[in-house]
Amino acid sequence: MRRSRTLRAVVKIVVDVMLKPEIRDPQGEAIAGACRRLGFGEVLSVRQGKRFELEIDDPETAGAPVADAGRLADLAAELLANPVIEEFRIHRG
Repeated sequence: MRRSRTLRAVVKIVVDVMLKPEIRDPQGEAIAGACRRLGFGEVLSVRQGKRFELEIDDPETAGAPVADAGRLADLAAELLANPVIEEFRIHRG
């Protein structure tokens, strides 16, 4: 007996999270120092962040409500970023 497989159409959404510019970034500072020690003196500063890749149902085929920009922003603010010290950007991957 053969089973049919239905492939789900998905969309990749990327959420980039960075510390706000006014927040000190100790990890970035350490990386910048290491760059200089390794001979990359042209590196003046580094800001370290996080990248999340989400695969969601394609809203064109599944009617997935999470594809709504407002819901994605809610998800990022509630789970992926700390809005007090971090900012985020959402885009398709």
